[in-house]
Amino acid sequence: MDDKTLAEIAAPHGTPSYVFDLDVLTQRAAAIREIFGESVSLCFSIKANPFLISAMAAAVDKIEVCSPGELSICEKNAISPEKIVFSGVNKTENDVARAVSYGAGIYTAESGKHLRLLEAEGAKTGKKLPIILRLTSGNQFGVDEKELRELIAKRGDYPHLSFEGLHYFAGTQRTRLTQQQKELDRLSNLIDSLKADLNFEVKRLEYGAGLAVPYFENEDFSDTLAPCKQLAPALQKIAQKVKLTVEMGRFFTAECGHYLTSAEDIKSSNGTNYCIVDGGIHHLNYYGQTMAMKIPKMRRISQKHNGAKTEYCICGSLCTINDVLVRSVTLEKVSEGDVISFENTGAYSVTEGMSLFLSRKMPKIILYTAKNGAQCVRKAFETDILNTSTGE
Repeated sequence: MDDKTLAEIAAPHGTPSYVFDLDVLTQRAAAIREIFGESVSLCFSIKANPFLISAMAAAVDKIEVCSPGELSICEKNAISPEKIVFSGVNKTENDVARAVSYGAGIYTAESGKHLRLLEAEGAKTGKKLPIILRLTSGNQFGVDEKELRELIAKRGDYPHLSFEGLHYFAGTQRTRLTQQQKELDRLSNLIDSLKADLNFEVKRLEYGAGLAVPYFENEDFSDTLAPCKQLAPALQKIAQKVKLTVEMGRFFTAECGHYLTSAEDIKSSNGTNYCIVDGGIHHLNYYGQTMAMKIPKMRRISQKHNGAKTEYCICGSLCTINDVLVRSVTLEKVSEGDVISFENTGAYSVTEGMSLFLSRKMPKIILYTAKNGAQCVRKAFETDILNTSTGE
C-alpha cells in the first residue's frame, strides 16, 4: 500500500490503528496455493489474526480453531462448520459439546482425556466424530510416539470416533528448512510403520510448517515466498501418500498489515532525539524483536518532505522505560502529527500486545480493498472499564 493511500486512511480514521490490506492477503494465499499445488490443502490458524477470518475462509480449505472464543468468532462470521479443525491443548466437556453442536469438520486429540471427551459426546449425540491425533514435537502439545501407538492400538475402545490421521506442528519462524524436510521424512516413515505394525491407515496429515517471514532490516525481502517454494517438493511427496493439509497463520497474513501511529512529541535529551508516538508496545509486537534493537520495516507517512535525515529513538505512550518501538532509526525529519507506518503487522500484533497495560485506548481495525476502500470493522475503545472492579 503506497504512502498516499495510507495517509488517506489515517486522516479520517486517526491513529493508532491497524490497516489490513485484503487484496495483498488474498493474492498471497492464492500464490501459496499455486506453489504447493492441488495435492496440498491449506488451513488458516485464526490465532494469527481473527479479523481476517472471512477473507481467509474464502481463500483456504480449513480454519484452525484453538479455543471456545475462536469458535464463537467462527459462529459470528458464519464460517462453514465443515471447514473447522477444532484444536487446542485444553478442551473441556463444554468446549467439545459446543464444537460438535456447531458441526466442526474434524477434531484434534492431544491426550487420552481428549479421546474420552470426544467419545462421550459422540455417544451422546449419536455421531461418529473424525479425529486426528497430535504427535508432540517435544513440548506440552500432543503425545509422544509411544503413547500415540498405544492410543491407536486401542482405537476399538472408541466406537464413536473415526481415527483419521495425525497432527504435527513444531513451532513458528523456522528458517532452516532442513528441519521441516526431516520432519516430513520422519512422518512418512511413521505412517508406513503404523500401517505395518498396527494396521492403521493414516488418511490425513495436518502439518504446521512454521515457515518464516522477514521483519527486520538486513533480512531478505527479495522473495518472501521462497521458503514456500523450497518446501513444496517435500510436501508434494508426502501428499502422494496421505491427504495433506498445511496449516499456517503468520506466513499467510504478516505482509498485509500496517500499524499506524502518530508522532505526538519530539524532544532531544542527552544527545538522543526522542519521538513519542500515540501507540506503543501494547499494540505492536514483532517476533524476534529484542529490546527494540532491531529495526522493523517502517516508514514515515507525510505529504510534507523536508529531505533532512534524523536519527530517532521511537517510544510509545506507556509509562515504562520498556516502551521503545525502535531504539535507533534514521528517518526523514519527523514533525508532530506525522504518521509512522510499521509494516508487516498482519500477524499477531493485533492480539499479542499487552493491550490493557495503563488502560490506554485500543486501536481501530480497518480492512482495505482497492474496490471497497477502507472499512472500519472495530472502533477504537477505552480499556479502563476492563481494568475496573465491577464486583460479581
